[in-house]
Amino acid sequence: MVGNRGVVYMGKKGVEIQDIEYPDLVLKDGPGVPAANVGRKCEHGVILKVLTTNICGSDQHMVRGRTTAPEGLVLGHEITGEVIEVGRDVEFIQKGDLVSVPFNIACGRCVMCQERKTHICTNVNPERPGSAYGYVDMGGWVGGQSEYVMVPYADFQLLKFPNKEKAMEKILDLTMLSDIFPTGFHGAYTAGVGIGSTVYVAGAGPVGLAAAHSAQLLGASTVIVGDLNEERLQQARSFGCETVNLAKHDRLGEQIEQILGVPEVDAAVDAVGFEATGHGEGGSEQPAAVLNAIMEVTQAGGRLGIPGLYVTEDPGASDEDAKVGSLKVRFGQGWAKAHTFVTGQTPAMQYNRQLMKLIMSDKAQIAKAVNATVISLDEAPAGYNDFDGGAAKKFVIDPHGVLN
Repeated sequence: MVGNRGVVYMGKKGVEIQDIEYPDLVLKDGPGVPAANVGRKCEHGVILKVLTTNICGSDQHMVRGRTTAPEGLVLGHEITGEVIEVGRDVEFIQKGDLVSVPFNIACGRCVMCQERKTHICTNVNPERPGSAYGYVDMGGWVGGQSEYVMVPYADFQLLKFPNKEKAMEKILDLTMLSDIFPTGFHGAYTAGVGIGSTVYVAGAGPVGLAAAHSAQLLGASTVIVGDLNEERLQQARSFGCETVNLAKHDRLGEQIEQILGVPEVDAAVDAVGFEATGHGEGGSEQPAAVLNAIMEVTQAGGRLGIPGLYVTEDPGASDEDAKVGSLKVRFGQGWAKAHTFVTGQTPAMQYNRQLMKLIMSDKAQIAKAVNATVISLDEAPAGYNDFDGGAAKKFVIDPHGVLN
């Protein structure tokens, strides 16, 4: 029997590499699996040999103890792999196919999926709409920061790379299709970025960098990225973005005016989420800081793309309201300026195929933009620590050493 190892959330201990069960075409009982999902048969699924799987900023929320994630949860929702076993009901995906796995788990059968809203599928998570691999409150599906993983609804979900050899040559770019590239693109696209747009992106982590690169692809004239971390801002500048160091400046509008001549932008993206910090030296945690800032600097009638994560339960929040996701948002400001807010998980399948084409034609350089950095599975705990410390890198785990 082939073994399996994965990245396991250990509560206050962080993450560990442990021996885990080899996947089967059934969702078994385990950490975070709702009773209604236990024993769920998945003959429509496949087993993947994981070739690349990335550490995501949203994984860090769990590892920091800022969610109700249970100990023992196998992490990882950014998965690219080779099909090694197919279920009885799989018709079109075959053994040997190299595929990208959208982080949203979606059945392809419900009304939401039929409307291409795969981020809020109503059939895969009995507790709420929407699901993902290895994530809190998302149905208990086992994560893919591992050597092998099961993927349900394979015919509907999987994005097959047409040319396996060429795909392997661009695997560091293609691995971003499972989440980060569609998420960044979704943030820019839903913010209404188009030809000539001026754009502000809050956050220079991987999603923010992906949003900034996406804004460039959409035709933005100027992309401004704000962050508290100078190393990450340097990464944004490396591919042509303007930057604002928010640790040094607490008046965002003034900094934007120095760049554009006016204190506002056409569109804005929140790539930070609920662990936001106030601007200025020594700023404290303010969960609504980014939302309020982007409303302030976005022109009247503008759109706000908000791919940054906001949760319904945050046990580590700074106040009681924030612990249940109730934030001090200046909604009146957004209402007065007739802003459009677009929130929620990204429906990755709306974008991943077209973004794949951009990568394969050398039009998108997403791995370069986010500074993709390959590590082994055993190095994953150190990768989590470095990422949490603000490293300007997107860590790509190579469980089988195929990229070395």
